[in-house]
Amino acid sequence: MRKEDCFYLGKIAKKFSFKGEVLIYLDTDEPELYEDMESVFVEFNKNLVPFFIENSNLHKGDFLRVKFEDVDTEEDADEIMGCEIYLPLNMLPKLTGNKFYFHEVIGFEIEDQRLGVFGKIVSINDTSAQPLFEVINGNVEILVPMIDQFLIKIDRENKKVIMNLPEGLVEMYL
Repeated sequence: MRKEDCFYLGKIAKKFSFKGEVLIYLDTDEPELYEDMESVFVEFNKNLVPFFIENSNLHKGDFLRVKFEDVDTEEDADEIMGCEIYLPLNMLPKLTGNKFYFHEVIGFEIEDQRLGVFGKIVSINDTSAQPLFEVINGNVEILVPMIDQFLIKIDRENKKVIMNLPEGLVEMYL
């Protein structure tokens, strides 16, 4: 499995028992969706390795207490401590309306209600306080804040993000 075909679910945060159980921090708003998984991919030495789950249950909200097959001791658990957990993209719950996954809108055109289409989304910058659409218009990069009040519609059918942006935001780049 390639990392590009997967999404990040969380990280093995700590050991839970001397029998190899671990706690996985789930980076999600809905941890209960991931309670009954059969397996996950663990990033181990830059490779995604499938790990099969004997049993799991939620622990204190954002953690999943997991017993993996063939991880039977504290030493076994130590080897995977801090490793990131991934699942195939097809396991993401489908979103509708104006909710979207960042990877889902890459390649969509971006349209302002006033200006019309002004570029294509090439990536999402989520390293700043406010996530930004990185948009290319010819050879100009435009950064558009992902603010709910600006977002009018995610048009999946026509691959467009329609926004109502403040006057001057896009024009200052062009």
